[in-house]
Amino acid sequence: MQRQRILIVEDDPALANVLEYNLRQNGYDVILASDGQAGLTQARAELPDLILLDVMLPLADGLEVCRALRSGSSTAGIPVIMMTARSEEMDQIVGYRVGADDYVTKPFSVRVLLEKIKSMLRRQGPFSGSGSGEADDSVTLAGLTIDRARHRVRLNESLLELTPSEFRLLDTLIRQPGRVFERADLIDSALGADTMVQDRTIDVHIRSLRKKLGDSADVIQTVRGVGYRFAEPTDVN
Repeated sequence: MQRQRILIVEDDPALANVLEYNLRQNGYDVILASDGQAGLTQARAELPDLILLDVMLPLADGLEVCRALRSGSSTAGIPVIMMTARSEEMDQIVGYRVGADDYVTKPFSVRVLLEKIKSMLRRQGPFSGSGSGEADDSVTLAGLTIDRARHRVRLNESLLELTPSEFRLLDTLIRQPGRVFERADLIDSALGADTMVQDRTIDVHIRSLRKKLGDSADVIQTVRGVGYRFAEPTDVN
C-alpha cells in the first residue's frame, strides 16, 4: 500500500525537522520546502495528500500560497493545515477565507497535530455512505452534481473548484435537502468533530461556497438563529 505524502512548508529548520521525524515515524512520506515559492512548486509537482503550511514564509507567505493552491485545478482539492504564531480570530478567519481546511497556533502539540492529520486524511478517503453502489457516490439537484468517487462538483456544465471543506459542506447539505443543519452539526459532519474552529468558521465557508455557486448561491438557505439548509426541489427554480 502506497504511503501517504505530506508536504511541509516551513522556514524554521528546527520545527521542520521535528515535524518530518514525527510524520515519518507515523508512516508518512515527507516532502520539505523552506519558502512559499518552493512550497507551491513542490505542491504542483508532487501533488501530496496533505500540506502543512506556515503563514509567515519568505518569498511568498502562506496566505498567498494557499490562494494559489486553491486556484489551480490540480491542487485545489489538497487539504491544507495552516501553522501560525498568530492566535487572533481574524487571522484565522482570513486563513479560512483563502481556503485553509484547519489551523494550528504555535506552539502546538505534535501529538494533536498528528491526530488532526490522521482525521483529515481519513475524511479525504472513500466515503462510508449508506450503500456501496454508484448511486451513493453521485447526487444531482438544482443543476449541481456531486461525484464523491471523483471528488468533483459540476454546476450545469461547469466544473467547480472547491476546497475539501467546501466539498464536504455541500455534500452534507445537498444529500438532505430541506433539513436544517445547526452550525455544530455541520462542524461534526462536514469538517469533523475534532476540528478546532471558531464560531464563525462555518459562516466563512458558506460565504465562500455561495460565491463559487454564483447565480445558484440561493440553493444554500440561511435559517436565522439556527443554521443552514439546502433548498428543497420545490423551492428551486
